[in-house]
Amino acid sequence: MRLHLFEFEDQPWFPDVIRVGGTDYLRYLLIATKVYQPCIQLLNDVLSQTGVNKLVDLCSGGGGYMEQVCHELKKISTRDVSFTLTDKFPNIAAYQLLENKTNGKIGFDARSIDAANVPRDLKGVRTMFSAIHHFRPAQVRSILQNAVENNAPIAIFDGGDKSILGIIGVLIIHPIGFLLFTPFFKPFKFSRLFFTYILPLIPVYTIWDGWVSIMRLYQPRELLKIANSISSGYEWKVGKTKSKFGLHASYLIGIPTN
Repeated sequence: MRLHLFEFEDQPWFPDVIRVGGTDYLRYLLIATKVYQPCIQLLNDVLSQTGVNKLVDLCSGGGGYMEQVCHELKKISTRDVSFTLTDKFPNIAAYQLLENKTNGKIGFDARSIDAANVPRDLKGVRTMFSAIHHFRPAQVRSILQNAVENNAPIAIFDGGDKSILGIIGVLIIHPIGFLLFTPFFKPFKFSRLFFTYILPLIPVYTIWDGWVSIMRLYQPRELLKIANSISSGYEWKVGKTKSKFGLHASYLIGIPTN
């Protein structure tokens, strides 16, 4: 059963200095655990099938998995793929860091961008990593409907397992991760140290949002049901991947058929 409980990150009043600290941490966690590595081939298949060479990442947070996507796609594709990061609350400092690290291969849009109302000038395969669970079913439908209306391919990936072990993992792994690795997160910020070790608002909010995210996760069949409710000329594909560490990620892929 999916429960759409309260998450701090979703709230417009939530301080950016705290939100950004959490999204920076999650960026490093996603890369370290390689939960989305098996999804790269699926994404490459979408690019090959559509002939599109640009990814527009929605709800990017702190840059999420895009740096790893960029590196992994290079290994299996001859395409020159470009990347644009977007978010309703864009983490500009993190995006600039990724842009510099990749020599401009990963760019960003500094506007506040709603995943259900993407500007028409942002064209490409739309991606979402670790984000779709933030939205209620009606909102998910709006996100998909907006992609359909713009004839944009879309690939949604959401890692995690809805289980008691998943929740226990969040409660154990996150505190250890913050304690050990926070000083090494880039870009370096004294505020991140203060709100982690002195006044630990970043770990507290991230741990809370972490277990709530597990309760919010969609099963592939739930995503497919929402997608099929849209009258469209799209081919929808859902399933689950499994990383070498045994971590799962659900996916929904939609490709125009005309």
